[in-house]
Amino acid sequence: MKENPSWILEGCYFETCNCEVSCPCVWLQPPSHGDCRLLAAWHIERGHLEGLDLGGLNVALACYAPGLMIEGQWQAALYVDERADASQFDALVQIFGGQQGGHPAVLMSLVGEVLGISKVTIDFEEQGKSRRLLIPGIAEAEITSIQGIRGAEATIDNPPLCVVTSHPSVVARSKSYHYHDHGKEWEFSERNGYYSEFVYRP
Repeated sequence: MKENPSWILEGCYFETCNCEVSCPCVWLQPPSHGDCRLLAAWHIERGHLEGLDLGGLNVALACYAPGLMIEGQWQAALYVDERADASQFDALVQIFGGQQGGHPAVLMSLVGEVLGISKVTIDFEEQGKSRRLLIPGIAEAEITSIQGIRGAEATIDNPPLCVVTSHPSVVARSKSYHYHDHGKEWEFSERNGYYSEFVYRP
């Protein structure tokens, strides 16, 4: 691993979908209800691409998978923080679009169709055991962690398929989740969620 990579992002992330808790897709099993309707969000605490500072910005990705997620054919829409300037926007699109390698490239290799790339307001909140995302007029989601039998938060580590490989994922349940964009519309509650810190690099 390079000591000084051309890019690195560190921060916190969460996701929610329409699967029951906990989502079978990470174990390469069929989605609970036949398809998977995923929303993932990242808050970048610090990071750069070739020296360009990307700290403090948010990114979100909405995905629709028609069956087994590992089989690909996802439809995806990428959302980038409106506070990003033109260079930061391009850098984040390159990274989360998979052009810069690393785990984002693994995820994007499963995408068969990019529905759109938008610059929008993205509010990402991290409060105690809850995580919340708001993209006005497009998406809103809130999840809260599930307590494990030993008292700490329930976690999973190193599943075959995941959004973040650098940290164990806390298992959570959604309080609310709705999405409306690109001809897609859904609303769920009491469904699966995960959150953790993350590190992405080449």
